Amino acid sequence: MGKALYRKYRSKSLGEVVGQEHVTKTLQNAIKSGKISHAYLFTGPRGVGKTSIARIMAHEVNQLTYDENAAAHLDIIEIDAASNRRIDEIRDLRDKVHISPTSAKYKVYIIDEVHMLTKEAFNALLKTLEEPPEHVIFILATTEAHKLPETIVSRTQRYTFKPITIDATVDHLRTIAKAEKLDINDEALKLIAEHGDGSMRDSISLLDQAASNQKKVTVDDVRRMLGVVPEEALTRLIETLSDGAPNDLLETLRGLREQGFQAASVAKQLGQLLRDQLINGVASLPLDTTTALLRSLLQVPSSSNPERILEVILLEVVLSNDPVTELPQPKPAARVAEPLKVEIPAPKPAQPEQSQEPEKINEIKPTAAHKKTSGPFIISAWPEVLGLLKKRHSTLYGVLRMSVPSYENDTLILAFQFPFHKKQMESAQNREKLLATISELTGLPGNIDCVVNTDNQMVEPIQSPETAHKNDEIRAISNIFGGAEVLES
Repeated sequence: MGKALYRKYRSKSLGEVVGQEHVTKTLQNAIKSGKISHAYLFTGPRGVGKTSIARIMAHEVNQLTYDENAAAHLDIIEIDAASNRRIDEIRDLRDKVHISPTSAKYKVYIIDEVHMLTKEAFNALLKTLEEPPEHVIFILATTEAHKLPETIVSRTQRYTFKPITIDATVDHLRTIAKAEKLDINDEALKLIAEHGDGSMRDSISLLDQAASNQKKVTVDDVRRMLGVVPEEALTRLIETLSDGAPNDLLETLRGLREQGFQAASVAKQLGQLLRDQLINGVASLPLDTTTALLRSLLQVPSSSNPERILEVILLEVVLSNDPVTELPQPKPAARVAEPLKVEIPAPKPAQPEQSQEPEKINEIKPTAAHKKTSGPFIISAWPEVLGLLKKRHSTLYGVLRMSVPSYENDTLILAFQFPFHKKQMESAQNREKLLATISELTGLPGNIDCVVNTDNQMVEPIQSPETAHKNDEIRAISNIFGGAEVLES
């Protein structure tokens, strides 16, 4: 059976440890000067060299050669606190520390994941840690230093390990790939290092996995192995969030799911791309939308149903762009066919030859009273403005229907309840569309001012004629049945 690469290339001396020079240099100087402490505490993320340095140091203080393949030395005792966390194991340790080393100068106890010890076990260890025999050295290692009692921490020399940088990880992976005669470029190595998340052990394990079946590894091979969503797909997803419809978004997510990309991975990479765009000042979405989306995407990996929570989060963004957009309604249940009633229309009178153009259905035409492009603006024309916008620019209509208009001092004032709608209306493109529509129905206002109603007491917005008529019908139905809801088709 082959040996895992992270074990095969484990550091054998303090000088070989990558990315922890601030720790290794201090320990080397302490060993050379003979200033050895009775207890050390190594803290930091997983896979950055805590246990390796503990083993190396245990051998170097005893002037022994460190060889992982050799049999364990009797005077170097490793304890896994995760499986030996009870008070009985620590009492046994406390009783044996007074026994002199068999052949080495120091008896070294390495306690890994020490934060797993119980409160009683910590109390049993405390006295020994405070006043150990001169021949005993304790090296404690943990990834969660905040779980250690302060009484334990204060009795040790603490060394904080840091995540290994991407550049240092790439250099070390390149050395291992060369030794293994593996053909892999730096782009693929960088991708592996990024997903190693600062852990050298995890990065080497990913390299081992990538090289398990082939001697030439491309960046595409690594992407497929890691389940990385192509940047082009993420860019299309952001474009859908900005300008697409709910159906487009659901279809995009379905396509990613069918290609094997997990929702947690999609959320993480989408968040990273949005963050990069925000930092570089090229965000595709409004600032407040981007920050809210970044916060929501953090919930996806920990959700019990990541696929659905991701859909909901992204649908909220799409629907906020176009308030009038509605999800497709389910088809009504099939009913028993009824006899077809055929009505023969009455013949229409002959039309003059000059009017042969097909009649335009449901098109709102400006009335004679409002049909002009100059002169004072008439606020009573607002419902017809909304009606015309609904046919031509549904998104803009969805924003303006949430406003309460008024006209003062040659200024059309649009009061909104939410800052988001005000910001949408203040864009130059939407303002131009509104002015063009107003010019067909009435005189242009001297200025358009958008405000947010701060007292949260918005009156009912002015509605288009057909909407007002429909609302009258709804109120009549509601009075009969005690409630009604509109589902637009």
